Amino acid sequence: MLNERSAWDDTIIALATPPGVGAIGVIRLSGRIAFDIVNKLFPSKDINKQPSHTLHVGLLKDDGENIDEVVVSLFKAPKSYTGEDIIEISCHGSPFVQQQAMEACIRMGARVAKPGEFTQRAFLNGKLDLTQAEAVADLIASNTAAAQKNALHNIRGGFSRVLKALREQLIGFSALIELELDFSQEDVEFADRKKFYSLVESARFTTQRLLHSFQLGNVIKNGVNVAIIGKPNAGKSTLLNTLLNENRAIVSEIPGTTRDTIEEIININGILFRLIDTAGIRQHSTDAIELVGMQRSLEKMKSADVVLYIFDANAMEQYELSAVCKEFEKANKKYILAGNKVDVVPPKEVLQKFSNTKNILLISAKNFVGIEAIQDALFAVTVNEQPSAENVVVTNTRHYGALQQVHKSLMDIKTGLDNSITADLLALDIRRCLHYISEITGDISNEDILDFIFSKFCIGK
Repeated sequence: MLNERSAWDDTIIALATPPGVGAIGVIRLSGRIAFDIVNKLFPSKDINKQPSHTLHVGLLKDDGENIDEVVVSLFKAPKSYTGEDIIEISCHGSPFVQQQAMEACIRMGARVAKPGEFTQRAFLNGKLDLTQAEAVADLIASNTAAAQKNALHNIRGGFSRVLKALREQLIGFSALIELELDFSQEDVEFADRKKFYSLVESARFTTQRLLHSFQLGNVIKNGVNVAIIGKPNAGKSTLLNTLLNENRAIVSEIPGTTRDTIEEIININGILFRLIDTAGIRQHSTDAIELVGMQRSLEKMKSADVVLYIFDANAMEQYELSAVCKEFEKANKKYILAGNKVDVVPPKEVLQKFSNTKNILLISAKNFVGIEAIQDALFAVTVNEQPSAENVVVTNTRHYGALQQVHKSLMDIKTGLDNSITADLLALDIRRCLHYISEITGDISNEDILDFIFSKFCIGK
């Protein structure tokens, strides 16, 4: 079982703050002899006699030599992050001082922690389930408000509560089905099939909602790739500079100025959008470098989540724009049309000219006209909804894969109920469904999977 900790009786140490020079560095120890180790290096007080969740100031010494004046924070088991005795030493942020302190602790019996080992111990000691532990890594890696809120929601058990409620209900019915098998000779039913059918339908709805949320979750976690595509001199680089509010790309009146892709990131409503300014695409070019740039533009367009197609509203013709739209639709590519240079051509004339094409945004990248509409359109076409701290959003590919199996198992259970299959076959479908739910939360798992998950954490977490 996961709570058997024969391999976790040693004491680990790691730097919990980023390496390098800073005002303060925090060294974290966790394990059975963490207090004894620090007690030998901190003569100011007897650490073992101090209450938990207290701070103590004094000199840290090694073999009589002062290392640093530090603050020692005490967290006694089981009321700590890992469920073990934890001590955090806050020293000055000199890498030399930090290294001296860590080496002294290692000589006293600690060992350097593996990546994610503190959180792995928290999981093994029942302080977190696996979804909460993975949310810790997501919070550390979060770089937008949406990612932060979603990770915090999952750390508090938002995702876990949904899965555990489903698991408990299935276990209840599974127990009744298993009881029927014990009394198979009596031909009795302990499990109310109608009530169970309603539960399965509700579980299917919940699972479908979670699976559907992965699209938003992927956007929250990884951002959105936006390829800015168009003919040479349509204003792509000008639009990029305007969206960034800085002169990132070179702008000139010479067609083909942009020879390679330029990538920059902007934040729209808490979501990161990776803007890719591409070389202009035109039918004929004899410039070898420009041809390579156009090929890269086409590759970026294929891999982008959405294409922002910008065109010169004065130079483009309706038939050309219609052909472009058909190509995007044929490729099943999300796209936004932006008619640029409306400072030269009156907007009414543009709308009349392209009356056969709907939802064209009229902009002047040069004069900052319509830029907010571009941002709104990017958000609407890729995100569709505002991330909410109350709703569970799946961001983890591992969770998504297991949820697909949960949904498939629920469909098998529903089909079995529809066809009145025997209790033994129904029990097999329920067990399979419970297996995949438990795989997500970590109620059942294997050491290789756990090692892989926690290896992606930083050392001090």
